[in-house]
Amino acid sequence: MDKNDQNPQNNHIRIKKHLGQNFITDVNLLKKIVSQAKVTKNTFVIEVGPGRGSLTEVLLDKANKVLAYEIDSELIPELVRRFQNRNNLILVNQDVLNVDINADLEKYFPADAEIAIVSNLPYYITTSILMKFLEATDKLSRIIVMTQLEVAKRLTSKPGTKEYNALSIAIDYRSDAKLLFKVPREVFKPIPRVDSAVIALGMPKATPYAKPIDEQLFFTLIRAAFAQRRKTLANNLLSAGLVCDRDAIKQLFEQTRIPISARAEIINTATFIDLANRLVNTEENITKTPAEELI
Repeated sequence: MDKNDQNPQNNHIRIKKHLGQNFITDVNLLKKIVSQAKVTKNTFVIEVGPGRGSLTEVLLDKANKVLAYEIDSELIPELVRRFQNRNNLILVNQDVLNVDINADLEKYFPADAEIAIVSNLPYYITTSILMKFLEATDKLSRIIVMTQLEVAKRLTSKPGTKEYNALSIAIDYRSDAKLLFKVPREVFKPIPRVDSAVIALGMPKATPYAKPIDEQLFFTLIRAAFAQRRKTLANNLLSAGLVCDRDAIKQLFEQTRIPISARAEIINTATFIDLANRLVNTEENITKTPAEELI
């Protein structure tokens, strides 16, 4: 491990808070993350935000190939210099949120590749990154990421809790989630204001859900359902334009046994899949009833 990892400023790298840059300084922690990810020479790894390459170096020692997305162009020369003698790194200077994930997987990895995401994710954009991968592809075998502790709790939360949200459902739909271990803030430079945790998402689920008729509609539905947490599920769906009127809502909720006054946080993944499937044929399934009957 490069001794300069102990202080990113030694190489005159400007730390950009707006990009959520916090560099890991504990080598043993990095090795523990890679070990928990079960990375071998059969594993093709995606890393989001390699930073100065501390985790990247450990991954390159273990993995068949690492595809690393780094948005900060100022870090690219440092990464190129550090790994100039490595032949199993693909470095992409691009915002991962703007890439075509499936196209890149097809371009850089074999069709039958065992693919894992292993990353110390930028905390300010963790949700967007995970939703991107969960929505875009089913080709992943696992995701092992470090994130803010409170976010990690949300990612592994259950219905009826305040942490439960759209990402909780997307994760439950695709994977079996587990919080592996907590990480103290002192192992980062600069030291963040929060503690962290490493989570694992195993794919596919041991007991998978039936795939929705329209998977994209399912993801659109769960996003809309939590758009405004204080609103009822019915009002959020109406606001999003997913259902044309309250008559349709009433019948859909009767069919799926959802209380008309329910909020999204009490609805489990299977019920959202059922609701999405019924929305596919809303026009055929809905019969008009007096709007005033809706409580």
